[in-house]
Amino acid sequence: MLLKLLQDGFGSAMDLNCAEKILYGANWAYNMKLPAEALKLAAGFGGGMGIESSCGVITGGVMVLSSLYVKRNGHESGRIKALEKEFIETFIKEMGTIDCSVLKAKYRNDEIKCNLVIFKAGEILDRMVEREGLH
Repeated sequence: MLLKLLQDGFGSAMDLNCAEKILYGANWAYNMKLPAEALKLAAGFGGGMGIESSCGVITGGVMVLSSLYVKRNGHESGRIKALEKEFIETFIKEMGTIDCSVLKAKYRNDEIKCNLVIFKAGEILDRMVEREGLH
């Protein structure tokens, strides 16, 4: 689903950042039907919110999980907190950190950019969505 879409180059021609690739890609892969105005919200989260803090794939992934599994707001149940905790902890276990600067130093280069990091987030989201179902 999302991983395959990303591996096939989704977002590269549109010059999307890491957070945008995750949210825009998930919108397509999971048929989330988010409008363009909602997708724009991911723009400021690329590059670790522009300061190499929390990686944009993490913030983008949390946006995806929120869109898929929150009906009204985050306080309606503990489900979103449990899902985002699982997503983040799994990412840390598999990649070592969520810190953009550390991830870039370890995984980014000019040829593949941050694709390994983006692919890992897509893979984790696919596993979670497959298990949880859509909406």
